[in-house]
Amino acid sequence: MRIHVFTFCFLFLPLASHGTPLEEADPEQGKILYESYCAACHGEDGHGLVPGTPDLDHDSELFAQGWKLVFQRVRDGYQSPGSPMAMPPRGGTDLSDEELWDILAYMRDAFYSKK
Repeated sequence: MRIHVFTFCFLFLPLASHGTPLEEADPEQGKILYESYCAACHGEDGHGLVPGTPDLDHDSELFAQGWKLVFQRVRDGYQSPGSPMAMPPRGGTDLSDEELWDILAYMRDAFYSKK
């Protein structure tokens, strides 16, 4: 019986202790990245500087669709309805997936969590 308990703990507890990419992301690093790569179009306050850019501070529909979908749109590029231009994949940068999740963690804390 001890072997079975040990095997369970060894094999499955590490899986249970890992959170989602958003939970494991670093919002402080995300803030630095957002200010460097995203604020030029989305604004430091998230209101959007480029016509057609979604207002991250007020568009609760954007985040309500789920963070995996938001991540996919940032990673793959996306054209918001009514926008004259699309956001390029990864914001036109070579940011890693981990860095993108850091940015989303910052966006969650800065724009979504205060709703």
